[in-house]
Amino acid sequence: MNINKKRKPIRWSHVFCHAFLILNVCAMLFPFLWMLLCSLKTTAEITRIPPAFFPENWTYVKNFTEVLDKYNFGIFFMNSLKYAVIKTLIVLYVSAIIGYVLAKFQFRGNRFVFIMILSTMMIPWPATLIPSYQMMVWFNWLDTDISILYTSLTSAFGVFMMRQFAFSIPDSLIEAGRLDGAGELKIFHRIVLPMMLNAIGALAIFTFLWEWDNYLWPYLMLSDMKKYTLPIGLAMTTGQFVANYGPMFAGITISVVPVLIVYLLFQKTFIQGIALGGVKE
Repeated sequence: MNINKKRKPIRWSHVFCHAFLILNVCAMLFPFLWMLLCSLKTTAEITRIPPAFFPENWTYVKNFTEVLDKYNFGIFFMNSLKYAVIKTLIVLYVSAIIGYVLAKFQFRGNRFVFIMILSTMMIPWPATLIPSYQMMVWFNWLDTDISILYTSLTSAFGVFMMRQFAFSIPDSLIEAGRLDGAGELKIFHRIVLPMMLNAIGALAIFTFLWEWDNYLWPYLMLSDMKKYTLPIGLAMTTGQFVANYGPMFAGITISVVPVLIVYLLFQKTFIQGIALGGVKE
């Protein structure tokens, strides 16, 4: 009996596809690896030409302790975390409830309201910068937490995403809740909101990343150094004539950690939310 099995022919299309994906992964990971290695180098090694890939004089935790002590990065980190978490929670809840109402309640002007919300996405953010700043001056909200949180009470993208996802929720479940005597808010919190967790996970990653990297608006609003966010603190590591690159890369490395944690926590719901977020009316 011939037990020799024929080898499957090599499918070169698969080989090239995998090679292309591996190259793309390496290209995306290289900046993060370079950032981490630079955080362990001295400024002289970072600015040297040609630069050394691996540190010759390992600084270990020196750059990290310097950026935490000299530049008060611990305070900036907590401020950024506070603003990003609060704004993300507000956007998630407001977007979910508005998206649910626009998807499941039929009323006059429903589609007009939705179109108006989408139209705000077409307005460049810099065009609203001066009016928003003037509003903060009128309300006397400069250098307050309200000025930072006010601009993120709603998200047109979040409303659009939640509305599209809400169409996939069966109407029979909502009607069953109404027949049991549940109010609309109870139906939303007990039935609808748990079924929107995939979309919420995807939106949470986007929103947290946007708010975590926000630099210009907090820079315009805040004058008290104790309220500065992490992006403003990173800018402070660069002097007028000399840049201290070692602590700067250490600060950048610290700033990436929360984003990675949020993504790892929501990666499954993120993928499922993106896959199911295109449900059409």
